[in-house]
Amino acid sequence: MSKFIIQVNGPAYGTSASVNALRFTQASLQSGHEIVCVFFYQDGVYNSTDFNLPASDEYDVVKGWKQLAAEHQVSLVNCVSAALRRGIVSQQEATENGLSHWNVEHSFIMGGLGELVTGIESADRLICF
Repeated sequence: MSKFIIQVNGPAYGTSASVNALRFTQASLQSGHEIVCVFFYQDGVYNSTDFNLPASDEYDVVKGWKQLAAEHQVSLVNCVSAALRRGIVSQQEATENGLSHWNVEHSFIMGGLGELVTGIESADRLICF
């Protein structure tokens, strides 16, 4: 079996990148593969905001990522630089920067490109969406 890192570059809505990445990740886990982490980069960091409110008849991809993380203990890592420049703020970042609000739920953690590189060293493949 293989070890994958999944890199999500597309936002939760507006493209199919995030849904495709989620479905691929779910299928990989069901097939017995290991997911080292899911790394959200560029506009992919929009997958982590708690302020996404899809219509009731739309699939909630953000909820899907949270469920995947909870069920399979998969790390969901936001690129901190990409996130902050897009207004995606964790509780820790809000506290450190004197902000009274944040919009990233605890299922997602902030990390850097160094974490991606370290993960790549232990993975067999990097799959980008």
